[in-house]
Amino acid sequence: MGLAGDDTGPAGGGRGLTGDDAGLAGDDAGLAGACTGLAGEDAGLAGDMGLAGGGTGLAGVDVGGGGIRLRIEAGGTTAAGEDPVPAPRRDGRMDLHRLASRVARLVEETAPDLDRLAGMAIGTTGLPGLVPDPGVLWRALGDRFGLRALVVTGDMVTTHVGALGFRPGVVVAAGTGVIALGTDLAGVWNRSDGWGHLLGDHGGGAWIGARGLQAGLRARDGRLGGSAALLDRLTARFGSPSELVALAYAPGAAAHLLASFAPSVAEAARDGDAVARAIWDEAGRELGRSAAAAASGLEPVVSWGGRLFDAGDLLVEPFRDTVTALLPGVRLTPPRGVSADGALALARAAVAGSVRSRPPYVHVFPGTGVSGTGVSGTGFHGAG
Repeated sequence: MGLAGDDTGPAGGGRGLTGDDAGLAGDDAGLAGACTGLAGEDAGLAGDMGLAGGGTGLAGVDVGGGGIRLRIEAGGTTAAGEDPVPAPRRDGRMDLHRLASRVARLVEETAPDLDRLAGMAIGTTGLPGLVPDPGVLWRALGDRFGLRALVVTGDMVTTHVGALGFRPGVVVAAGTGVIALGTDLAGVWNRSDGWGHLLGDHGGGAWIGARGLQAGLRARDGRLGGSAALLDRLTARFGSPSELVALAYAPGAAAHLLASFAPSVAEAARDGDAVARAIWDEAGRELGRSAAAAASGLEPVVSWGGRLFDAGDLLVEPFRDTVTALLPGVRLTPPRGVSADGALALARAAVAGSVRSRPPYVHVFPGTGVSGTGVSGTGFHGAG
């Protein structure tokens, strides 16, 4: 299931999750006619990619708890790259200087023959809130790649655009962490959760992994609520409980480590372990509650993104049932693409002049000011 990453699309294993998630190829893939969609059925998916030498391209970057994922489009073809190391942080905030270096290296490795990039969009975890100066990325990357435009936004925004293609609604992004965004990309911006693995991210990969490990340790102690199946998987993956404790409390990406156990919890649930199944049931309900909380002021349209949904029916059924119960008349819409696809669409829109800064959610460089409100056609004109 690979929950270390935050943005790969649904595997289609669960009811209600099938659909066209290969990219944003569709009527609202672009901005006011400036975007022509991703190239082909497999645009943005790792595989037989490779860009033609030379020329100008566009880049979409997704930065999450599971690393950095990249889409580059040039000359009608699309390439994908990935850096699986968790997003760099310093003193709890995003370290944008290190992030810029890693993004630049990934772009150059993925498309070494590309002359320059006309536009780039970066959707990063921690924004808004943990990115004090998004301009650091413009100063580090603008001249380096000859950018005409750079969009810096949250990965919740790029996941939203990837899933709904600039249409209003709610998107739950679930990978290592969880955040729900309900927006019309103009005047309504509703956020639910996204508070990190210590304070929130209820129903996310780290949340599931932590509860699975706790159940294994309960079984080790003989306490009520334990799971022998999860204890077996704990020791197989981490060694003794003491070794797990040393890893979990060491400085570094604790959320990433916890989320790495979520596939084992899914495996135990599918093998019939009641404790593991209950964890996934509650995770789905938590995601449904986050979706409902972000729906105020919007038509009841809900989609999703993030690798956690690869769990299929384990997660989808309780998620769907909770959303349906809390939002009568809701339309559950399969995602059209993933976060990196949404970033690529935003890069294309920025070059076309269709995106305006809308702090603290969206920052466009060089400065375009803040003007206009609402969604015009398929274009996003950010409100001020």
